[in-house]
Amino acid sequence: MKTIVSISLGSSTDDYEFDANFLGESFKIKRLGTDGNIDRACDLILRWNHRADAIGIGSIKYPYTVDNKQLVDKSLQKIEKMCLNLKTPVTMGNSLRNVAFEWSLRHLQFKLNGYFTNIRAFFLSGMDHYNLAKIMLEFSENLMFADPVMENGIPKFLNSFKELELYAKGLHNVLNWIPTKSISGSTVPIKDWNRHVIHKAIQSSQAVLVPDYNFYDYIKDCSLEELGGKTVISSTIYDDRIEFLKDRGVDMIVDCTPKVLDRVIGVNVIEAMIIAALGKPKEEITDDDLLEVISEQKMEPRVIYPGGSQKKKSRFAFVIHPLSQEDFKKEKSLKMISKFTPSFFLDTIEKIMAYSPPFLYSKVEGIKSPTGVEAEGWLISVGGTPKQMMSHKPEFTYKRLLQAARMAKRLGAQIMGLGAFTKVVGDAGVTVARQASIPITTGNSYSASGALWAAADAVRRMGLIEYEKGKKLKAKTMVVGATGAIGSVCCRLLAKAFEEVYMVGRNMAKLLSLKEEILEETPDVKVYLSTRADSNLQDMDVIVTATSGIEKKIIDIMKVKPGCVITDVARPLDIPAKDVAKRPDVLVIESGEILLPGDIKMKNIGLPRNVVYACLAETIVLALEGRFEIFTIGRDIEWQKVREIYKMGLKHGMRLAAISGINGVFTDEDIDRVKELAMASRKNKE
Repeated sequence: MKTIVSISLGSSTDDYEFDANFLGESFKIKRLGTDGNIDRACDLILRWNHRADAIGIGSIKYPYTVDNKQLVDKSLQKIEKMCLNLKTPVTMGNSLRNVAFEWSLRHLQFKLNGYFTNIRAFFLSGMDHYNLAKIMLEFSENLMFADPVMENGIPKFLNSFKELELYAKGLHNVLNWIPTKSISGSTVPIKDWNRHVIHKAIQSSQAVLVPDYNFYDYIKDCSLEELGGKTVISSTIYDDRIEFLKDRGVDMIVDCTPKVLDRVIGVNVIEAMIIAALGKPKEEITDDDLLEVISEQKMEPRVIYPGGSQKKKSRFAFVIHPLSQEDFKKEKSLKMISKFTPSFFLDTIEKIMAYSPPFLYSKVEGIKSPTGVEAEGWLISVGGTPKQMMSHKPEFTYKRLLQAARMAKRLGAQIMGLGAFTKVVGDAGVTVARQASIPITTGNSYSASGALWAAADAVRRMGLIEYEKGKKLKAKTMVVGATGAIGSVCCRLLAKAFEEVYMVGRNMAKLLSLKEEILEETPDVKVYLSTRADSNLQDMDVIVTATSGIEKKIIDIMKVKPGCVITDVARPLDIPAKDVAKRPDVLVIESGEILLPGDIKMKNIGLPRNVVYACLAETIVLALEGRFEIFTIGRDIEWQKVREIYKMGLKHGMRLAAISGINGVFTDEDIDRVKELAMASRKNKE
């Protein structure tokens, strides 16, 4: 049996002794605390020389490693110098710590589907976690370091890894000569301000990295307000630390020190056991040797969910914009002013807003999938209305969308969706996706799915079309804007459900090409083409409008068949409210909005609580699924993706929201009233 002695500078009240098996060897492990007494620690090291197979030094402030150069604390230099001539190998666990930290991040980045991508990580000591920060930089540039505040009492953060390098290579030592810490420690206003800025930084972060040495000194003043919902990354997380973090609402704890025995032990003990088991001189044990042990022993980092159930938050962003000048009036100040100013005042505001940089409109919280995964996100607004976007070249809008993508990345988003008119400008997201440093989706796959989902539900509730299970509907359906991104997919899917499909578009060549593709997929459907919608409106049972026209009349609703279900997918809407009001015997729905799972908190977007547009729902579904990839861009949508996003949505608890129209949600009574009026109108025409 091999003997491992851990001589700790920590409290002697935590001493232990037990037997264990590791790497095919039997070990007797003994801890001896010295209550911070360096001389006593040196005496114990000398006493156990020749008697132990390896000695670990615990509860120490690890040497800072900067560009492979170690900056050793003066209190440890005495121990290091004394250990040079000992027969028994002595280790602080530094080598294993560096290797395990890197392995932990890379392993979890893969296992948790890119969880650290663009994450806002706040290091309470960048010097202590210098190597960890270097690895984290590969996944995210959103790194912030509290070293000047914590070490020198200066209320200034390091806002990038480059700034940490500058601090580590010289500024750190210079500031140690300046007595700012003693001044700030004794001056209540400065001390309180430093505590305040630390708390604010923790609140705005998504992951907090806490050194294991003096763990509580860094976060003892933090409460649920600061740490609630956060991920805390540290090492050697004992049970008391887990309870501390649990009481403060931490969602996930990452312990970079693997738990190789039944109890938690320090990294110095683990490295001492490895040295003893390998039987090689300490200086001959390489990082590759340590990695081989980690791999063979499957020494995964500990991931702890203090609440008991797995909590993993994915992060998304979504671009919105005002649809018309009416949206500007929702701002109280503009609403009041617009009543007393000429009409050109809002025209001026509309032009100014088109040139404004993107801004954060709302945080989105409370999305929780039945699978246990959660998502949070941000609605980022660009100021241009569709009218303004159309009056400029596509590059005008691309520039603002790329600015929004950079903002999304800084916020920590792992994917960004394009909403409303931003997804149809120019090449429908292709250029933005190619140039953005974050995956982009237009949401058009789920928009197409939601549109047909809503239409099918409306047809069922209206009950005017007879159908037999397993057979196509003996009815006629029309898609206006058939060759567009959403329209073409609607045509493909409707062809599988209806006997007759009428496709309307401006380009007959594109219509013919689409017809050929549909007949190849669904040869038993009858497909009719037209460049004008009005010629067949009176015969349609279901109409889908999916154009990108602005201030242009798409269909004449007065020619529509009583009882027809119209799904208006376009944004802005193809059918204005004044036209809808003329036909109370026609059901006009504003596409298929999606009911999100959870208790959603966000600013009003013009829909009922917990309800969002399908394009936003696609971005959320992809985030919940961990599919941080370009999913839907361009004008050609794959109907397989429409089916895929529909199934993913069901998996994560997405449901078709109550069908909404111009005036809000349709109740059963509203639909029954439309049906009664439709039947009466049909009877009068007979």
